[in-house]
Amino acid sequence: MFDKSLSLTELNLRVRDAIRDHLPDTYWIRAETSDVRPNRNGHCYLEFIEKDGVRQSIVAKARGVIWSGVFQMLSSYFEQETGQPFTSGINVLVRVSVDFHELYGYSLSVTDIDPSFTLGEIARQRQLVLKKLEEEGVLTLNKELVLPEPANRIAVISSPTAAGYEDFRDQLLKNQSGLVFYTKLFPAVMQGDRSEASIIAALEMIFQYQHLFDAVAIIRGGGASSDLSCFDSYGVAAHVAQFPLPVVSGIGHERDVTVLDMVAHTRAKTPTAVAEFFVNHMEKTLSDLITLQDGIVAESEAILLKETNTLFSLSREVVHQSTRLLQRERAEVQQVTTTMQHALKQHLLQQRHHIVNREQYVELVSPLNVLRRGYTLTLKEGRIITSLKELKAGDTIETYFKDGSSSSVVTGVNLSDDPTEERHA
Repeated sequence: MFDKSLSLTELNLRVRDAIRDHLPDTYWIRAETSDVRPNRNGHCYLEFIEKDGVRQSIVAKARGVIWSGVFQMLSSYFEQETGQPFTSGINVLVRVSVDFHELYGYSLSVTDIDPSFTLGEIARQRQLVLKKLEEEGVLTLNKELVLPEPANRIAVISSPTAAGYEDFRDQLLKNQSGLVFYTKLFPAVMQGDRSEASIIAALEMIFQYQHLFDAVAIIRGGGASSDLSCFDSYGVAAHVAQFPLPVVSGIGHERDVTVLDMVAHTRAKTPTAVAEFFVNHMEKTLSDLITLQDGIVAESEAILLKETNTLFSLSREVVHQSTRLLQRERAEVQQVTTTMQHALKQHLLQQRHHIVNREQYVELVSPLNVLRRGYTLTLKEGRIITSLKELKAGDTIETYFKDGSSSSVVTGVNLSDDPTEERHA
C-alpha cells in the first residue's frame, strides 16, 4: 500500500495537469470582488465571491490574480469606462483562466474585463432599491415636504475634515447678501464599510433635535465613484426618504446620480452647490418678504389715506351738524330767554301792582292817615294802647295828634259796658 501512495506534490501536480487538460480555455464569470490588494510589483491579488440572493451569505469563493501588465491596462480601462477604480465590493464580469499551482493551490487569472456589466449591475441594484422604496410608498415622501421660509438652520452630515465641508461653510458665510446661516455638523464616515451605519446614526441624532433645524445637508467632497455605494444602499435611502426635514444632497459627483439623490428633497451636484441652493432660497425669501413689506406699507398708506379722508368728511359733517345743533339750541335758548323775560316782566308787573296795592293799604291803615282823619293815637311806654283796661291811675301816656303829641298822667279810669254786647242784648 505504501508503494501505491502519492505525495502531496504528486497529487497537486496531477490536479494541475487535470485542470489544464480539461479546462484549457478562458471563461467569462460573474462575481463580486473582495480584498483587492495591488502590490508594489504591480500585480493585483484579490478574491472573487458569490453571495446568496436572499441571505447575502457567501456561497462560493476563489482566489484571483491580475498580473502587472494586464492589471495596468485593465484597471485604467475599467476606471475610464465606469468612473470608478477597480476595487473591492463591485460586481464584475471578467474573463479568467483556471490555474492550479502545486504550492499556492487553485486560483483564477484575470485576462479581460467588461465594464458595461459593472455599470449595469450598479444600475440594476439602484433600480431594485428604488422599486422597493416605491412599493413601500416612501419613495417621494421627502420631496413632498415644503422647505421652510426662511431656511437658515441647517444640520450637516459630513466628514469634519472634508474639503467639501469647508467649501460649503465658506459659501454660506461669504454670501453677497449678508444672510445669516446657522449650521451644526453631525460627523459621519462618508466612504468605506462603516459609512452606511455612520450616516444613519447621524440622521437618527438629528431626528432627536429636529425642532432646532429647517433642513439637512448631506455633503461629501469628491472621491472615487466606488465610494458612492453607501449612497445607493436601501438603509440610507429609506431613512432619507422618510425623514421629517427636507434633505439636500451634494456628494460631489456630477455624472453619478445615486439613490440618495433620487429620494432627497433636492439634489445639488457639489457641497458648494448645496450652499448656493440655501443662499438662493433665502434670497428669494428675503425678496418675498420685502415685496410683502412694500405691499403692506402701500396698503397701509392707502387705508390711512382713505380713513383720513373719511375722518375729514366725518369731521366736516360733525362740524356742520354741530353748527346746526348749536344754532337750533341757540334759537331755543333765545326763545326760552324771551319767554322768561316776558314772564318776568309779567311777574314784575304783578308784583308792582301788588306792592302798589299794599302801599295803598298801608297808606290807608297808616296811623298818620288815621291821625289826619281826626283820630288820636295813645302810647304807653312806647306801646300802642288799644283798650282802656291797659291803663290805670298814675300811668304816663303819650297822645299823638295829626299835628303833634302831648304827655299826660292818668288820674282815673272809667270803664263802661261793651256797646256791642248791649246791642246784641
